Amino acid sequence: MNIILCGFMGCGKTTVGTELAKIMGRRFIDTDEMIERQQGIAIKAIFTVHGEDYFRDLEHQCCKEISSLKNCVVSTGGGALTFQRNVDVLKNGGKIVFLDTDFDVICDRIGNSNNRPLFQDREKAFELYNERKDKYLKAADIVIDGNMSARKTAMDIANMFR
Repeated sequence: MNIILCGFMGCGKTTVGTELAKIMGRRFIDTDEMIERQQGIAIKAIFTVHGEDYFRDLEHQCCKEISSLKNCVVSTGGGALTFQRNVDVLKNGGKIVFLDTDFDVICDRIGNSNNRPLFQDREKAFELYNERKDKYLKAADIVIDGNMSARKTAMDIANMFR
């Protein structure tokens, strides 16, 4: 069974996922990295050149591929599990864990990064955070406090799956 991590950008999915995979001796997969590798360009460029709908279709194909794998730890893109079709596909092969992280903690983690286009306007980012949170909660099999250190969060998740 796969462990699928979801949550808002900056909540720690990749950091916790990498740590969790090490602890549990599993393969780690980041859906955004998988898409970039398959397409040969950055996600930001995919959005710019092809648009969001095209990206979401690629993301869905990625989720379908992952659902056929076993015993992986998967970090999903911030918007992936706001789409029911992705939730449905991923639940076939795993359990979804929502890293419930306070917006203030996310802001501290991201800082003034230019790598996060949706974070250039904090008010809009906060609106998006609130809009997505209900969808993450609905998708999740397990909700875990994402405000802790990545190591502590990963240990807590590992203990749930032992």
